[in-house]
Amino acid sequence: MPWTNNTGGGPWSGGNRPGGPWGQSGGPGLPQGPDLEALLRKAQEGVKRVLPGGMGSGKALGFIAAGLVGLWLLSGFYNVREGQAGVVLRFGEFVKMTPPGLNYALPAPIDRVILAPVEQRNQIEIGFSTSPAARARTARGADVIEESLMLTGDENIIDIDFLVVWKINNQQVEQFLFNIRNPEGTVKSAAESAMREVIGRTPLQPALTEARANVEQDVLRRTQEILDQYRAGIQIIQIQLQKVDPPAAVIDAFRDVQRANADRERTRNEAESFRNDIIPRARGEAERLVQEAEAFREGQVARATGESQRFVSVYNAYRQAEDVTKIRMYLETMEDILKSSGMIVVDERLQGVVPFLNVPGVPARTTVPAPGTAGGAAVGAATIPGIGANPRSGAQR
Repeated sequence: MPWTNNTGGGPWSGGNRPGGPWGQSGGPGLPQGPDLEALLRKAQEGVKRVLPGGMGSGKALGFIAAGLVGLWLLSGFYNVREGQAGVVLRFGEFVKMTPPGLNYALPAPIDRVILAPVEQRNQIEIGFSTSPAARARTARGADVIEESLMLTGDENIIDIDFLVVWKINNQQVEQFLFNIRNPEGTVKSAAESAMREVIGRTPLQPALTEARANVEQDVLRRTQEILDQYRAGIQIIQIQLQKVDPPAAVIDAFRDVQRANADRERTRNEAESFRNDIIPRARGEAERLVQEAEAFREGQVARATGESQRFVSVYNAYRQAEDVTKIRMYLETMEDILKSSGMIVVDERLQGVVPFLNVPGVPARTTVPAPGTAGGAAVGAATIPGIGANPRSGAQR
């Protein structure tokens, strides 16, 4: 063969040179590896210096046993992360709980440590499923009819989907670990039972509209009561209603009823708005008329009172001096009558007065009888008894 030679071996044998044709064991361009035999010889020499009797002596076995025990004891250290609680079991019995941080327990098989995620929030879907298989069929997931259909307090059927948010109660971790086998199944059964109980005493219309928040609170409280009876060590954080609808077969008719109810409420609100507008205005108008009438009444009463008081004052003055009052009243009355009559009144006892001639355009003269006389004086004269030669009676008008 062309690759053989006198020294034997293949073309890479390198003749009598150790390590092949390149003069080293690592192949062309590679560094030489450590010598294992030399390392083993050094290790044996070190053990002989520490243990003159060799590995089989009693002292060597003691060192080995002590090292193994030390390693076993060091294996008892464990770390509890934030949001976790360490539960220590000794031969399967609960001993204590440890807080987050570095802690120590006796190594296995004496103690066993369970790290419980007490701050982790878990969700359970009731009435629907968003698992990958369900999402492959529909975007929202599958509707689980046997869980979502419930009977209301007025004997109607309602379709409810809701979420249950829960976590481990950090004060009752041992109950969670030892009292229940299937936490999710227990929470789901308790929540579904509580929802059916609350919906069973709630009418359909409030459950669809204004009573949703009350339903969530009642279901949360009732679910927590059931789990506390089981001593499950679980805390219910929230109940979230996802869908609250009538069954799909009657949802169109139900929506028609809802629209009719909305129209009724709108018409009622418009009527109340009109009433709230017209009634205050009518009351204001009525109040204005009443106030005007009261003002008119007060004015009339005040005016009548003033007239009566004036009459009473005149009457009282008349009672104090009847003769003088009679004459004054007669004079004032005659003055008002004669001031515009265009005649001259002369006392009949006055002598030497030339009577006026009738002048065209001057009204005819008449005789004014004096009080207490049957006839009158001469034309243009009048006699006032008891006055005498009163200068005022002879004045010309």
